[in-house]
Amino acid sequence: MLDPTRLRLLREFAEHGTMTAVGEVCGMTSSAVSQQLATLEREAGVPLFERSGRRVRLTAEGRRLVRHAHIVLNALDAAEEDLRSATTPRGPVRVACFATAAVHRLLPAMAVARTRHPGLRVIMAELEPRETVEALRRGACDLGISFSYNLIPEDLPPGISRWFVGAEPILLALPATHPAAGPADDSAVDLGTLRGDPWIAGSRGTTDHVLLGRACAMAGFHPDVIHTADDYALVLRMVREGLGVALVPELVASVVGVPDGVVLRPIATVEITRTTYALVRTVTPAVTAVLDLLGAHPDAERL
Repeated sequence: MLDPTRLRLLREFAEHGTMTAVGEVCGMTSSAVSQQLATLEREAGVPLFERSGRRVRLTAEGRRLVRHAHIVLNALDAAEEDLRSATTPRGPVRVACFATAAVHRLLPAMAVARTRHPGLRVIMAELEPRETVEALRRGACDLGISFSYNLIPEDLPPGISRWFVGAEPILLALPATHPAAGPADDSAVDLGTLRGDPWIAGSRGTTDHVLLGRACAMAGFHPDVIHTADDYALVLRMVREGLGVALVPELVASVVGVPDGVVLRPIATVEITRTTYALVRTVTPAVTAVLDLLGAHPDAERL
């Protein structure tokens, strides 16, 4: 019989790659981790690890067992939570969420939950998408609300299911006096006409920053990024002051508000969309209740 505690250590080793790192995550010494994994190897009856220079890595059998470990451990977590929750949604559900979706989707869902599910307690933590995935993988949250851009496909760790919440176009934020603003609200703008403009982008390393580079590359130029900011309210005010142009999700207009002197225009050159997802590791009655309140439904692809 394979021990679940040792399977958890194996899963952490597959994620972090060293005994020392696993020990730091799990609050153990590296030697204790090594002893537990050696015992697991004996229990499995096949070699799970092999030497590669001074490092230890998983064998093919070890990687195969990791895949089984995800299934087994998620099932155990679900069983424990199911026994606690029975069939009535109750208890805390920790939700990691980015700010825009928190305002537009999660806060209304939390308000409805108070009357529809009195025993349910939704606890929110504002996190960026990459932080959300990591928190979910570590079990630091029960449900994550994240997003992805169609121009930047991303994979998720094994064992996480993705639920569709909504999609929106990415728009171009311009000063109202900009020549490309056009006479009508639906005047589409060719990104190529903005090759000489200064740009405002998300911080370097963020998906927002990468998105701008890819979109402009498809339009045949490299954007001249002068300023970086991650707060959309700040970005729009910078646009109003004539400091540059920017890409913003459509939802920003209703959540943050568009200041006077700024217009949002559709992009003619390339279709850019942002899709919001709920990410779940273990589906329980309480988590299912939150998914229902969010209007989420299973995505076509399980990751």
